[in-house]
Amino acid sequence: MEKNGNNRKLRVCVATCNRADYSKLAPIMFGIKTEPASFELDVVVLGSHLIDDYGNTYRMIEQDDFDINTRLHTIVRGEDEAAMVESVGLALVKLPDVLNRLKPDIMIVHGDRFDALALATSAALMNIRILHIEGGEVSGTIDDSIRHAITKLAHYHVCCTRSAEQHLISMCEDHDRILLAGCPSYDKLLSAKNKDYMSIIRMWLGDDVKCKDYIVALQHPVTTDIKHSIKMFELTLDALISFNKRTLVLFPNIDAGSKEMVRVMRKKGIEHHPNFRAVKHVPFEQFIQLVAHAGCMIGNSSCGVREVGAFGTPVINLGTRQIGRETGENVLHVRDADTQDKILQALHLQFGKQYPCSKIYGDGNAVPRILKFLKSIDLQEPLQKKFCFPPVKENISQDIDHILETLSALAVDLGGTNLRVAIVSMKGEIVKKYTQFNPKTYEERISLILQMCVEAAAEAVKLNCRILGVGISTGGRVNPQEGIVLHSTKLIQEWNSVDLRTPLSDTLHLPVWVDNDGNCAAMAERKFGQGKGQENFVTLITGTGIGGGIIHQHELIHGSSFCAAELGHLVVSLDGPDCSCGSHGCIEAYASGMALQREAKKLHDEDLLLVEGMSVPKDEPVGALHLIQAAKLGNVKAQSILRTAGTALGLGVVNILHTMNPSLVILSGVLASHYIHTVKDVIRQQALSSVQDVDVVVSDLVDPALLGAASMVLDYTTRRIH
Repeated sequence: MEKNGNNRKLRVCVATCNRADYSKLAPIMFGIKTEPASFELDVVVLGSHLIDDYGNTYRMIEQDDFDINTRLHTIVRGEDEAAMVESVGLALVKLPDVLNRLKPDIMIVHGDRFDALALATSAALMNIRILHIEGGEVSGTIDDSIRHAITKLAHYHVCCTRSAEQHLISMCEDHDRILLAGCPSYDKLLSAKNKDYMSIIRMWLGDDVKCKDYIVALQHPVTTDIKHSIKMFELTLDALISFNKRTLVLFPNIDAGSKEMVRVMRKKGIEHHPNFRAVKHVPFEQFIQLVAHAGCMIGNSSCGVREVGAFGTPVINLGTRQIGRETGENVLHVRDADTQDKILQALHLQFGKQYPCSKIYGDGNAVPRILKFLKSIDLQEPLQKKFCFPPVKENISQDIDHILETLSALAVDLGGTNLRVAIVSMKGEIVKKYTQFNPKTYEERISLILQMCVEAAAEAVKLNCRILGVGISTGGRVNPQEGIVLHSTKLIQEWNSVDLRTPLSDTLHLPVWVDNDGNCAAMAERKFGQGKGQENFVTLITGTGIGGGIIHQHELIHGSSFCAAELGHLVVSLDGPDCSCGSHGCIEAYASGMALQREAKKLHDEDLLLVEGMSVPKDEPVGALHLIQAAKLGNVKAQSILRTAGTALGLGVVNILHTMNPSLVILSGVLASHYIHTVKDVIRQQALSSVQDVDVVVSDLVDPALLGAASMVLDYTTRRIH
């Protein structure tokens, strides 16, 4: 079979050294196994997999139905610095015979362990191509040096984050041989949380333990400062004993210092303490469930700052072992501690919280990208590595899907009539939009939102759009910090004290932002519209209701109780018509679509609406557009109503000018173009001379609510990356 110039299947050797790297390599191995026409798989097992004290974890590879081609006992016991060096030497002695026998086309090596360095060194010296998984990342120990050394030996690179990709390019690696795929373990993580988990929790922690009411602790020695890391472990155990919650403690890895850490555990009686369960190994699928439903994870494992973010589980990261890692907002760092008090305080702060799910390290589609990348490798190309000087290219990857992928957001607009979901690109282009009638009950509405978002997220993969998060625009008062609709307008029923963030985040495994529709319109103008680059401006959105948003010094104003910019409820007449808010004389009571519909119905009931050239079908309700059409055709009464509505809106704008003194006022929504001239006339007649020169413009954005919802996601992501 022809494969990019190769006339045979690609022979891939996957070498795994410990339980941690197998969790990243297993999804790739399963993927390779499903394509026997393209690949031959050889599995080499070495390192702590084969040691009884560390759980004989090679058995889980056999349980996954992989044939282990070779077992290599490479660990020299002693758990100190000299033993690590001797273990590398022993592996280097044994590996040449194995590689000569297997003759792989490519060896897949993961991460930053000393065993992996031996693998990469052997393969490089024997002219075997190396694919390195998770290069380019930064942490805080000797692992950094080992990881970067493997990068220099490897021919191809699969990285998990955009920062890691840029680091590899900065290290002079050929950008054509770098794939930004995400972490392979996320392919399992993002579909795992909703499986049965209580039986797993009970098996490892006891029958009386409840979900979110236990801790998972996993702490390893820091080989560059063993003495201090052992002291930190001792303080951690003291804090956990004082905190008095059921805790699953996993034994440390085989690095230098682990033997002393085990002594600390036994000195404190952890293995026999009623609140603790101390174990050497937990199968990865079960470990996922344990951390996903824990009240907190504590320690210094990379799993805590990487994988656990996918579930929003709170994490306490201790010491310097992961100091350079990218983390989600679920991670609280305790860099140093002289007593247990600081760690205990961190436990009180974190335990039981729920954070938005994070996809910093992957979106669940890493393995298909990696398999495609493997197939693209041309064995006829020269083996000698090339380095790129200077390495300054951005957003470049060998994988064609990545090149074509568009960073995007899911935008949700909860209108009074329709519920809309859209895929919006970083440039503000609406790639695809979905519209349904907004259900009247809470249960139906939540169910429909989840259904539409799940369908849109699935469609995004087909459209080569990488979804970074979800933004929601809704009417009413919103607490954007917690993603809760405090209370909504009468147009959206059964929609008070509603947590929108949690169900969406749990279902989609994405971060979620929520804000008022007027605020979203202002954010849309700031990012994509006429407010771009403006320091101070105000947006008024005219639709079914009247909303608005205020940008002051480039930032959106929410107010002390999230009630700022309720511009539709500025009172412009003491004896005006009743408003939906319970007051009367508000701008919304005059100029909203609902107000115009009310006036249109009155005229129609009195046979004063229709003029020559107009008709309203019997089954069609009379609305604001009929009033506008009548005014255009010369209906004097309709013209008077529109002029009154525009005047009310203009008086509201004058009040805004006198209060906020913005440099720009943007009228948005379907009615904006019908009001603009009247609003400008009112400003000339009623405003102070110092503000009469303000620019008043009609928005040129088609969907400000959707674009504003998307901008919350895209702005946050841009700030975090750059």
